[in-house]
Amino acid sequence: MVDRIRQVLPPPPSGGDIIDWEMLAHSTGWEFPTDYKEFVKLYGGGEIDEYLSVRTPPVDGSSFGDLLEGVDPALPPDCRAELAPSLPADEEPRLLPFGTTATGDVVFWLAEDVQEKWKVVIFRRHAPYGTKRWSIFDGGMADFLWSLLSGSLEPFSQNFSDGEPHTYLSWRDD
Repeated sequence: MVDRIRQVLPPPPSGGDIIDWEMLAHSTGWEFPTDYKEFVKLYGGGEIDEYLSVRTPPVDGSSFGDLLEGVDPALPPDCRAELAPSLPADEEPRLLPFGTTATGDVVFWLAEDVQEKWKVVIFRRHAPYGTKRWSIFDGGMADFLWSLLSGSLEPFSQNFSDGEPHTYLSWRDD
């Protein structure tokens, strides 16, 4: 799926980020989905269309290398209640934010036992009255990004993009 993304979102000229995923898993206990690892290797931390920021594990010099600072954010009871009907019964959501928008929306993984099955959870900071602020995308990070870039998904407080061409601004090119 990352190859499909590459067709509509050219990688930054400065390249992606190099992460020692094995060492990261050993030191933190977090193992990440393959599509995310491929994305970070190709794009690194940065912004899509100057709207959606993608976070990475720590990388020297990167302001986007704060992924691990958001591990298991505490959800207020009203947010937990809104998200709960979309989850298996009696399951406490384990969320890890990997993206934020310029309008304050947050994109999380719903971290499950098998990282290749992590779904994407979206929190809309500004939702119209009577609509839900939380939604679950039934797919991984690369599927989610492809849906955004292709225009088949608009989960945020404002429209993601007016169309192509899409751009990726790496922290190195900022």
